[in-house]
Amino acid sequence: MMWAMKFRHELVYDAPPSAVFEMLADPAFRAAAGAAQDVISADVAIERTGNAFSLVIDQLQKTTDLPSFARAFAGDSSRAIQREEWADTTGGTLAIETPGKPTEVKGTITLRPEGSGTREIVELDVKMKVPLIGGKLEKLMAEKIAAGMDLEHGVGTSYLAGKG
Repeated sequence: MMWAMKFRHELVYDAPPSAVFEMLADPAFRAAAGAAQDVISADVAIERTGNAFSLVIDQLQKTTDLPSFARAFAGDSSRAIQREEWADTTGGTLAIETPGKPTEVKGTITLRPEGSGTREIVELDVKMKVPLIGGKLEKLMAEKIAAGMDLEHGVGTSYLAGKG
């Protein structure tokens, strides 16, 4: 039986949850966040329905910063499809697919009020179905997800400051 690595990452924004939600539902913000992560390409599609939205980001990522054992597995670039389903302004689900790779990343995103700001909490199960090195690859993938979220947070902080 293969177990998934538990991943939790938290970010704090100096804006109310409604403003953070609107930012996360803005295709321009998502495109800017992708650019900050230095992706090769990213197609962003968002469909709004009232206080909910569905997001799909299909992106091609560089792998030049990966260790050689991981780069041999990932290739010269890696495609990732990020899907978010927000039921309302307080949170939703997140899944990251990597076509052709034996990975599974699924979990939740929650926005919680904190003082005058917002705490964004991402909790994921990260699973790499690869014998022997799966645990190393899960840790590496979790680190890459956290680094991407931190870069997105920097873009988000500037975005929210400009909206105020």
